[in-house]
Amino acid sequence: MKNPQIKISVLFFLIFFSSCKNEENTNKAIDNNTITETDVKLDTPEGMVWVEAKSFLRGAKTGDKYAMPREKPAHQVTVDGFFIDITEVTNAEYKKFVNETGYVTVAERDIDWEEMKKELPPNTPKPHDSILQPGSLIFNKNVKAVVSMANFWQWWTWKIGANWKHPSGPDSSIEGKDNYPVVHIAYEDAMAYCKWANRRLPTEAEWESAAQGLNTNAIFTWGNNPQLLNANANTWQGKFPTQNINADGFEYIAPVKSYPPNSIGLYDMAGNVWELTSDYFNVNYYNTITNTSNIKNPKGAEKSFSPDNPYQTEYVMKGGSFLCHDSYCASFRISARMGNAVDSGSDHLGFRTVATPEMLKK
Repeated sequence: MKNPQIKISVLFFLIFFSSCKNEENTNKAIDNNTITETDVKLDTPEGMVWVEAKSFLRGAKTGDKYAMPREKPAHQVTVDGFFIDITEVTNAEYKKFVNETGYVTVAERDIDWEEMKKELPPNTPKPHDSILQPGSLIFNKNVKAVVSMANFWQWWTWKIGANWKHPSGPDSSIEGKDNYPVVHIAYEDAMAYCKWANRRLPTEAEWESAAQGLNTNAIFTWGNNPQLLNANANTWQGKFPTQNINADGFEYIAPVKSYPPNSIGLYDMAGNVWELTSDYFNVNYYNTITNTSNIKNPKGAEKSFSPDNPYQTEYVMKGGSFLCHDSYCASFRISARMGNAVDSGSDHLGFRTVATPEMLKK
């Protein structure tokens, strides 16, 4: 299989070791009538829940002291009803897909330098073959101190041999972890699973609708009380990234359903692992929206843009992970949004899928 191979982690190593320094928004609304629960004639698929059609405030909420510029301004949206996975896709579910299709994930494929250099700064020298090996990003659990919180590479490590079957490297395995979220999944890997399962990734608006549950203007998936974080989400407690005091019961990744569900029965919509969506990540997207009264089924920006990663296409990821802490990103909030390079995975990134009645009738 051909590998696009533009991992942001490899890019970092290329630049670091070689000293290489070197929109118009269109909200593509669906013109069909809003789907309500009474219109759904199909049984709810196993492992999914129905999210009612509703209008809600997307983006930064009033009183959210952690809200970032890319989450503003908030705007009203209306999203049709849909089915969504109760949990993130698990190791067991992804294993079934791989066993039936023989699919090989991006992190397992050989790296093609000719493909990689197409999306790198001009004249970037080819690194040594010892670096250009299949692998993925893992959190560096041995960090004792950091110089600057702006340099996130201090707590990330490119690990050769890390992939969904070996989440911490070649000497690790997922044996006995069938009910953990699958990780080290790139966008292409998630899309392949969706095609096999007759599902798709949620839009960012659909994801926020599901995270709101029965609410329409909540900061967190459980409501507005930040004091309930540890009881409701697997995040980092202590001093990030050097000390995790494990106050919520898990030091790192946790099995799905380890915390209470939200008001419509969805687990881990905050913390544990980030979740991919189908929207391009564009830091300026919300500022380009002109129809702030009510946007129907928004599909996101026309193209991706991040000044921190200008050479790669990124998609929005939502929900935060076991590494989120209020001193750094506080991304356990519903409005929080970050970008992930199209062919990059890590040990704190997974996904869940959605389906519509139209999809299930096929």
